[in-house]
Amino acid sequence: MDEILRLSHISKTFPGVRALQDISFDLKRGEVHCLCGENGAGKSTLIKILSGAIQPDEGGQIVFNGNEVSLTPRSALSMGIHTIYQEHIVFNALNITENIFAGSEIARRGLMQRKEMRRQTENILKYLKSDLTPDTRVSDLTSGQQKIVEIAKALVFKSNVIILDEPTASFSSSEIATVLNIVKTVKADGIGVIYISHHLDEVFEIGDRATVLRDGSVVSMYPVAGLSKTTLIKDMVGRDPSTFYKRERVKRGEVILEVRNVTGNGARNVSFQLHRGEVLGFAGMVGSGRSELMEVLFGSAPLVYGEIVINGSAVKQSSPKSAIQNKMCFITESRQTSGLFLPKTIAENIAVANMVNTRQFVMRPADDLLTGEKFVRLLNIKAPSARTRVVNLSGGNQQKVVLGKWFNTGGEIYIFDEPSLGIDVGSKQEIYKVMVDLLKERKAILMVSSDMPEVISMSDRVIVFKQGQIAGELTGEEITEENILTLSIGDRQE
Repeated sequence: MDEILRLSHISKTFPGVRALQDISFDLKRGEVHCLCGENGAGKSTLIKILSGAIQPDEGGQIVFNGNEVSLTPRSALSMGIHTIYQEHIVFNALNITENIFAGSEIARRGLMQRKEMRRQTENILKYLKSDLTPDTRVSDLTSGQQKIVEIAKALVFKSNVIILDEPTASFSSSEIATVLNIVKTVKADGIGVIYISHHLDEVFEIGDRATVLRDGSVVSMYPVAGLSKTTLIKDMVGRDPSTFYKRERVKRGEVILEVRNVTGNGARNVSFQLHRGEVLGFAGMVGSGRSELMEVLFGSAPLVYGEIVINGSAVKQSSPKSAIQNKMCFITESRQTSGLFLPKTIAENIAVANMVNTRQFVMRPADDLLTGEKFVRLLNIKAPSARTRVVNLSGGNQQKVVLGKWFNTGGEIYIFDEPSLGIDVGSKQEIYKVMVDLLKERKAILMVSSDMPEVISMSDRVIVFKQGQIAGELTGEEITEENILTLSIGDRQE
């Protein structure tokens, strides 16, 4: 097979973070080259460089069809390098033809050539062995069918390389089979495919080679033929023990939360207990449904079936307001969009969640300022005063404001969704100490995290999630990277 793409000594540094370190990687025509690695290994950064979305540091080299190139989104597309991300990029109100040609419509003498665009769409759908029709509105398609539309768009514009980033996350078995068959079809036509998936069964079904990334570096590259899952997983999990935080352990108390057969928002038949004084970690790959489950527990997504029991009494989490009144707090993954009012002051942000527990319907600036100053001191928020606007704080200090907001409600059950995402090492350790202090006060924590050292260091027990279901529970010495990854990315559940 001829080489179509080669990366040599590619590195990428973001402020305070070395995302990629001296990466070398190549792709041949008619090959499926799989990129494997746990969350945060550097896979997404690498494909953003290949798509031209971000530029690598100086010193590396990208060669396409034998020529050194500098990639931008426009030049990547002109070369036929198409990236299809996990999140759908479609226009729901348009039909399939309109989606495929959006921004690249065929026109002659100023007239749109609708019949020609429809003809090309019909041909490409037939080539993909799809029964979709060009005039179908995209909003009427399943998630798997929308992914077919995105692949069809790449093929209409003569792809040489297709990059698929977690293309089957949350798909049904039949949709997965369809996507994998499409990959086999385009491979047979000589198109090079870079395939990123945390489902190892897919890697072994369609892959020719597999490259493992860990902590931003290439650790191995294998032909898939003859490779074992055990070898692949071992390469993905090696880590310096110094990256693990050592936390104080707290004696576990009585059950404070029981979840019985909860179904909704993609979660299916989930049951577990949470005790006072413990951190129950939720591990799993991105898209496994962990955050979606937390939204159901907090009332921000509907409970379809099952029961939520707090302190021995069944509760109806019909809204976040009812969850707050039931002593539950939700530190969301995206503090800037759903956790904070960035233009407002620290004091205003800390006061807002507790308004559902009081009868006041207006802000009381003097009282709120006193409360804000208390939490500035308690949480060591680096700001001149509680009058400081949150938008002017660092990521770590913004996270502390989120914590102060929830502490002010008197909550007892804390959901931490990616608690240390985007904050520096020093702030991480401060957040971890705050979490342990909560346990000492006989509170309890549900922690969703994609940071493996965080999961292992902070959790008393770990529930591993996969496709909206519990794949297994680990305790004590069972909580290892290898065990977590084996449950997260082993054979797909039906």
